[in-house]
Amino acid sequence: MAHHGPTIADILAGKTANAMPPDKLLPQTELRNYFQAIDNMMKVFAIRPGDNVVFLTDPGLDRRVIDAVSGIALGRGCKPKEFMHHTSQITEPPPEAVALIEKADFVVSTWFASTGYPLFNKLRKEKGQRWIKITYFRNLDVLNSPQARFPVELVGEIIRATARQYPRDSEFDMTFADARGTDLVIKFTPEMTKNLLEHNRWRGENTGDVDGCYVHYLPAHGPNIYAHSAFKRDPHARPQMGGVVFPQWAVGFPKPFEEKIGIEYKDGIVEKVHGRSLDAEVLRDMLVGREALLHELGCGFNPKAPRYNIYPAGSNSAGALHFGTDSNRPSEYMQRVVPFWEEPHIHQDCVIFDATVKAGNTTLIDNGFLTSLRDPKVVEMASKYGDPVELLEAFVE
Repeated sequence: MAHHGPTIADILAGKTANAMPPDKLLPQTELRNYFQAIDNMMKVFAIRPGDNVVFLTDPGLDRRVIDAVSGIALGRGCKPKEFMHHTSQITEPPPEAVALIEKADFVVSTWFASTGYPLFNKLRKEKGQRWIKITYFRNLDVLNSPQARFPVELVGEIIRATARQYPRDSEFDMTFADARGTDLVIKFTPEMTKNLLEHNRWRGENTGDVDGCYVHYLPAHGPNIYAHSAFKRDPHARPQMGGVVFPQWAVGFPKPFEEKIGIEYKDGIVEKVHGRSLDAEVLRDMLVGREALLHELGCGFNPKAPRYNIYPAGSNSAGALHFGTDSNRPSEYMQRVVPFWEEPHIHQDCVIFDATVKAGNTTLIDNGFLTSLRDPKVVEMASKYGDPVELLEAFVE
């Protein structure tokens, strides 16, 4: 009888059929990975002996996070203090917390107000306060993830390489496109570019050892490729900006959008939401007629951040975009479906995974791929930590 080769079904039915390495790591590999993440963490929480360390927290935070950072502080001779508010969603601090904050040298915060509240910006600028925002470090178990052990220095080099791609001495159009028909233009002036890129995060400074710094931990969220900081946060300034964006998903929606929903911007304000689905109607109610202003256009810079995890504030995977838009009153929908969200309910992050973004003639993002990942300096630094292709281009989905 003639021998018959196996079919695909025969191969798949094989009890030992496998062409990939095992998912479960050996204990020694897990331990090595964990301590690499710990080393990253210690670099970011660069508390100095004698620092007045203050935590600004909320009840939903994993207490082990506070204990871990407090351990670092105590080991350096500091006695941390904590002010817990009932929510992280606040846009300005409670008055009774201000005196505590003003005396701080090193602040670890979950509060949304951390980034833009005028007093906090002043304290960073004039007093040199160092701030770590821990929106993405609300659970100690995140230290077991690939994004936690991705070298913080390499994140900084990726950011600096992206900053080098911006034209500095001339006006340019930042354009956005994708397969669904996104067509958006933001006009940049040299002053806008200077204001945007002067932030410490655009210098690739992602650790808390620089006076006046504001950084995120885990080091993946931002900096923003466009933000209102381009106008020094002038509340009356508006960008020359127009066009339509077709996001694939948004925070607070259980599934990616099945309909092609278009968000139309004019001078930074949402004018229309195109679409007939219930999701479109919800976004329309959330954004149209509420003076919804594009507050930030965030980009991910960590290739090991989970690509399709957009909660709580947009994907942080390298090249993924989130359009963070603020309205003038809370969304009732968001209050219902994500009542304990880490962001205030006036905010909405709409996400695109496959955008092509150009700054003048330079492509910053190509179909969702951050082009600075192939910058020679980035590749050279990545080679010190391992295989640069694996580190930079093997995204975590």
